[in-house]
Amino acid sequence: MIRVARPDDRSALRELQTTLREPNPALLTYAIDGPPVVLVTTTTDDVPVGYLVAFHDDEAGYVAEIAVAPERRREGRARRLLSATVDHLRDAGCSGLRLTVHPENDAARSLYESMDFEEVGRESAYYDDGSDAITMCRDL
Repeated sequence: MIRVARPDDRSALRELQTTLREPNPALLTYAIDGPPVVLVTTTTDDVPVGYLVAFHDDEAGYVAEIAVAPERRREGRARRLLSATVDHLRDAGCSGLRLTVHPENDAARSLYESMDFEEVGRESAYYDDGSDAITMCRDL
């Protein structure tokens, strides 16, 4: 199931965030209480096992974080989160969606490419380890 995050999801989402290469706790705190879109994927008993944070304006959206619990990966959860985000942002009037991905994250890059994201550039020294980030975009 995909739903909008609630304040009582905060501790579960913070735990999921620790699985990211570079977690940003302040972003998640702001996003749950603020205007960004925060969608969660849950188990049948409504326990969050993944989330996506996206910002948007009237024209475009940006996926800031996406995380799925390691033991729940390869179940299509990230794909469903992205699909729901695309629908949400399209309904909000956005015409495009952008994200960044680490060049060594082959699984994520494959997912994004399968969902019509295309590489449009690189941001040098984007990650704390000095790695570049691949920027990918798609039309909505």
